[in-house]
Amino acid sequence: MKDVLNSNDITSPLRGKKPAAFNARAFLDSSGVARTIAQHRRNQIFYSQGDPATAVMYIQKGGVKLSVVNELGKEAVVALLGPGDFFGEGCLAGMPFRMGIATAITPTTVLVIEKKEMMRVLHEEHKLSDRFIAYLLTRNIRVEEDLVDQLFNSIEKRLARALLLLARYGNQDGPQKTLPKISQETLAEMVGTTRSRVNMFMNKFRKLGFIHYNGTIQIHSSLLSVVLHE
Repeated sequence: MKDVLNSNDITSPLRGKKPAAFNARAFLDSSGVARTIAQHRRNQIFYSQGDPATAVMYIQKGGVKLSVVNELGKEAVVALLGPGDFFGEGCLAGMPFRMGIATAITPTTVLVIEKKEMMRVLHEEHKLSDRFIAYLLTRNIRVEEDLVDQLFNSIEKRLARALLLLARYGNQDGPQKTLPKISQETLAEMVGTTRSRVNMFMNKFRKLGFIHYNGTIQIHSSLLSVVLHE
């Protein structure tokens, strides 16, 4: 699910310390895991809704959008992930099919680790399994925070929070202050509003000096004031 920031209780991304990002190179060197490397162009799909769930994927470079589509064809974005994030982990819990769509939002490189191999390494490499469990717990907490955000926060706060989380504020490695190109339609799907409303608040944030965008989006720490303001 998408990353979450509750304006009333700044938790996992901004106040709490996250576990150190999983080091893919060290992981591969130390545990000899069998894997393949997949490179996708922007807007290329890693898997679609209903595809067999057979592997876990780890993002080395780029970004991935997770979304679901209903019977009427309406798409909802449930997460935007970046380097150091896993996706497709539902197969480890016995999920036979993909419940959503995974799409590259920029040129993206991922490690593809088959389910059996991932299970083997998690059992044998305790350091990896500890980090993987911590990652899943953090994602679960953010799902709960996301529900609170959707129910109680204004569109303006939800958009500010989404931008901060996309910029990975609170990450131990420091924020990624410049975001890759992302459409206002995608932001609207994340926040649960219309493109016109996103455009209005993006222009407001830019006029206030909270963000700057010209192809890419630059996020300034002053955007936190929108989230923290009661």
